[in-house]
Amino acid sequence: MRLTEVLAAEDTGWSEMHALIDRLTPDQIARPGYYREGWSVKDLLAHVGTWLAEAGMMLERIAAGTYRRGDLDVDAVNERTLDALRDIAFPVVSAQASAARTRMRHALVELREPSADATWWIRKAGPDHYAEHLPRLREWVDELRSG
Repeated sequence: MRLTEVLAAEDTGWSEMHALIDRLTPDQIARPGYYREGWSVKDLLAHVGTWLAEAGMMLERIAAGTYRRGDLDVDAVNERTLDALRDIAFPVVSAQASAARTRMRHALVELREPSADATWWIRKAGPDHYAEHLPRLREWVDELRSG
């Protein structure tokens, strides 16, 4: 996939996610139920922001020539994220996610010709990750707004 296509797909997913979140009240954003494990929309955004930050860091390593593929314990990262950010206010979580996204996009553009590893990270944290969460977010927003 070309860089412009990756960036466009990332922007589309990010925009839809935020359009859905923007429809909610602060109480709805904080309400558990997005996932059975008790995630709220705030937790979802913290989760997404963490993966955007991770991707930005990996893209910077790729650019510097210090990136090494390794085992990635996705479940452990997700659990640590939820525990660490559970008590953080939504505006802070939102700012963190936006900053992480900006960093990731900047790091990707700096690569000019993304490698297979870079493309994997941008898709993992961006378009593919959004696509994984958007169906449930759409449902949850509808449930919250109708109930």
